[in-house]
Amino acid sequence: QVQLVESGGGSVLPGGSVELSCTASGSIVSIYTMSWFRQVSGKERALVAAATSAGSIRYLDSVKGRFTIVRDIPKNTVYLQMNGLKPEDTAVHYCDAHIQTKQGYSLDTEYWGSGTLVTVSS
Repeated sequence: QVQLVESGGGSVLPGGSVELSCTASGSIVSIYTMSWFRQVSGKERALVAAATSAGSIRYLDSVKGRFTIVRDIPKNTVYLQMNGLKPEDTAVHYCDAHIQTKQGYSLDTEYWGSGTLVTVSS
């Protein structure tokens, strides 16, 4: 029904910046929440930042002041501007969205992107 595609990952030096983007496509009526999670292999995904259609924004404490999440609602896109990157930010980053879809008139279905790797190292 819906696909989420992330881009922007890569390797960066400590203190550097990366901007991730995620675009949802498919049978979308509206997107309630778009979020970024990160995951190290073998560990649970952790919420990095989330933005709701109502304007609520939240961040993982360790990224506050460094990361900014922005949504472009008409484009079904969310960005994560990551500044002041630290080695501990290294992870696969996944886009997550709660979406109202056309198929079956679903009011809230969660979709995940396939992930993009951000590596912060010297």
